[in-house]
Amino acid sequence: MDDVDRSGFETAGRSDRSLEDGPPIDRIESVFAVYEVRREDGQTVYYGDPLAHPQRVMCDLWPVFHERGYDATLERRHGEYALVAEPMTVGIDGIPWTNIVLFLLTVCSTLFAGSLWYQLDPFADPTVIWQAWPFTAAILGVLGVHEMGHYVMSRYHQVDASLPYFIPVPTLIGTMGAVITLKGRMPDRKALFDIGAAGPLAGLVATVVVTVIGLHLPPVTVPEAVVQDPNAIRIELGYPPLLELLAAGFDQPLYRNEPGMGVNPVVIGAWVGMFVTFLNLIPVGQLDGGHILRAMAGELQETFAALVPGALFALAAYLYYVDGYSVNTVFVWILWGLLTAVLASKGPATPIQDERLGWGRFVLGTVTFGLGLLCFMPVPVVIVG
Repeated sequence: MDDVDRSGFETAGRSDRSLEDGPPIDRIESVFAVYEVRREDGQTVYYGDPLAHPQRVMCDLWPVFHERGYDATLERRHGEYALVAEPMTVGIDGIPWTNIVLFLLTVCSTLFAGSLWYQLDPFADPTVIWQAWPFTAAILGVLGVHEMGHYVMSRYHQVDASLPYFIPVPTLIGTMGAVITLKGRMPDRKALFDIGAAGPLAGLVATVVVTVIGLHLPPVTVPEAVVQDPNAIRIELGYPPLLELLAAGFDQPLYRNEPGMGVNPVVIGAWVGMFVTFLNLIPVGQLDGGHILRAMAGELQETFAALVPGALFALAAYLYYVDGYSVNTVFVWILWGLLTAVLASKGPATPIQDERLGWGRFVLGTVTFGLGLLCFMPVPVVIVG
């Protein structure tokens, strides 16, 4: 029978110091000398002394725990080294109500934003927003496929991840995108690379499909009264090279110089997919690009990441001082310069097994960054009026 020590934690005797279905104590003590085991808040905590560098201890023991269904971390507790093990959960636990509610709210916000792109008036008649369903389907489709790429690959590598959280915001497109949260440790560089690259690549496939469909749909006609109204606000989108190439390849116009005409809003949904792909592939911190470059270049990734904020600030300065764009237009790069500075300071994810990638993934990573550059536009949005 287990004893209870004076601190109030349940303590296991030496003969029963391992998890029932966890690794044997002798295997743990090959690199971590255990002198006490406690069960604290549903976790089994092995207190002891590392017999090698802590990173080496984790490289050796984490796969052993992982194979038996436990996640393990090595940390400092109460001034002592503690090997913390808890049952690993991968997948959905119960009904994901938060994900569902955010998704439904994003459906509503994108329908409203889409109705404006369709030149409808949701203020006069709120029911017209349902006519914008192709726009909503396009945006949620490309964002959802992107995030599900991460999720599916996380499941493949047995890394615990949430379902996508969509973010409803009253913007020009009705959303700030979608995210998943990774709760588990990255086992190795392969998992880090695969999970990071799966999102952009899957999202780009969906984006190309949506682009081709949208280019073949009828353009939107702007009412003549709106065109002639001096107080009307005109929104001009910059088109990335990938969109230009697809339009040229399918011989479809983008209606740049026709004030009374605009591309179908489904193309706007594809534009969102391309812009999101580029932003996610910025190689800093926990962004997809940060994961991919960390897997490809190891700790050298942090050197590249340190240069990114300055490059974005320089781009904003060039557009403002040389090309004469307004602060409102270049603010997107100022904002992302600040965001990447914060992300770079926090650093990338660190895999347990930090061995080099094979050439196949290295080439795929290079191609992925190249596709990201095809989604870059120096001036994403210009608002005139």
